[in-house]
Amino acid sequence: MTTTTSSPATATLPPLAELQQAYAELKARGLALDLTRGKPSAEQLDLAEPMLALPGVGQHTDDTGTDTRNYGGLDGGLAIRRIFAELLDVPVEQLLAGGNASLTLMHDVVAYAELFGFPESPTPWAREETVRWICPVPGYDRHFTICEALGIEMIPVPMTADGPDAEAVAALVADDPTIKGMWVVPTYSNPDGAVVTEDVARALVSMPAAAPDFRILWDNAYAVHHLTDDEVTSPNVLALAERAGNPDRVLLFASTSKITFAGAGVSFLASSPANLAWYKKHLSAASIGPDKINHLRHALFFGSAEGVREHMRRHREILAPKFEAVVQILAERLGAYGVASWTEPKGGYFVSLDVAPGTASRVVELAKEAGIALTPAGATHPYGKDPENRNVRLAPSMPPLEEVRTAMDGVATCVLLAAAEAGSAR
Repeated sequence: MTTTTSSPATATLPPLAELQQAYAELKARGLALDLTRGKPSAEQLDLAEPMLALPGVGQHTDDTGTDTRNYGGLDGGLAIRRIFAELLDVPVEQLLAGGNASLTLMHDVVAYAELFGFPESPTPWAREETVRWICPVPGYDRHFTICEALGIEMIPVPMTADGPDAEAVAALVADDPTIKGMWVVPTYSNPDGAVVTEDVARALVSMPAAAPDFRILWDNAYAVHHLTDDEVTSPNVLALAERAGNPDRVLLFASTSKITFAGAGVSFLASSPANLAWYKKHLSAASIGPDKINHLRHALFFGSAEGVREHMRRHREILAPKFEAVVQILAERLGAYGVASWTEPKGGYFVSLDVAPGTASRVVELAKEAGIALTPAGATHPYGKDPENRNVRLAPSMPPLEEVRTAMDGVATCVLLAAAEAGSAR
């Protein structure tokens, strides 16, 4: 569900001196633009502003009669769980609602495994001599940060248009019990916008794994973040895992971070009953319950799953023109020279740009000197090391549209100059 534009060269690069002059003019503009992270813009955040008046006075009781102001309810508010159970295609009784960040849930799941192991683990992971994790690349840098922070060795595998290379993953996990899990972003993956097909999902949940406690952390962060009328969905992975005889293999995560307020949303964890019992057992030592008032606030604001879908169509009206501008400028400025390729995602928050091999770090450096902040080269790979030094993640969501246009025109100049410099060096 993503297209990659990669055209053969039909023109030679402009002379190096001409590109250096264009870059000098770019620097002289004194820009201060930021395409580093996939943050919602102020205009998007304003869409949820009415939620701040909720719940009103006397509306603190949810539809189960629970007083949301008090302790308890480790599963989270039922009303918001019902809404997102429909959107995520999971049973409501297998869905927990937590705090504002699904990243926290993911970190805690891995940390609990390190401290205690899963029920079928021979020993807590921290007592294993080596624990390794499969990381599809290009991928999400914060996933890699969790592994690195907890001392887990990362193994990159290629992403394809259909999701992680399932054959490569299966070959790795079949005979190596030190490989305990993998990351998957199934819908509009970060950064290339791929959507995992049902065939790939089925292969991942059914493949033999040497580690009895092998887990897939299924980060469905962009489940409803569509940029076109084609509102795609990823496979029902929990049902596929259960049918494959591996019901405990998958833990699914999502949040409203890029739906309502990034700093005050609701996170979700869905999995098998056994995994949820394990998670709540360890969570109960740290929490008596999540922010149920925020859960109720969100449920009242959305009203239903369709309310979420309609809200996200308003997001799309803001976001889609920015992504269209990115693709248009890349095509106009770079398409003829064969020095770059880029994705044209149908959803999510990023465009993945591949520049001339060996030049990504130079592109980022040039952009920074010209006042355009980009995600560091290598951020889409474990340990920040892109072996080809060519991938740059673009995040056009936060700046206003005209700033996106200005920034992307500048980025294109930097890509051309870096390619010309590399050619001259050879």
